Amino acid sequence: MRNYIVILIQLMIWSVYTLFESLSKYDQIIYNVAMFFVFVYLGMVASNLILKSTKKTIFVTLVSLTVYCAIHIFLNLF
Repeated sequence: MRNYIVILIQLMIWSVYTLFESLSKYDQIIYNVAMFFVFVYLGMVASNLILKSTKKTIFVTLVSLTVYCAIHIFLNLF
């Protein structure tokens, strides 16, 4: 059950990242990459606080990032 809660929290974090990315579309790519890593770090810290396991944290973060990318690609098709 904790895994699902963490995935939902991380999807909210990725949604905020998408908002910030759209607001900074004229910035240089290095700033967007740095912002992405900041949000990945925030997602990992938030999930590690709930799960208290590094392996689960990495796994759940990768799953939520994969789901986010799939949704993002799917919505960009339309």
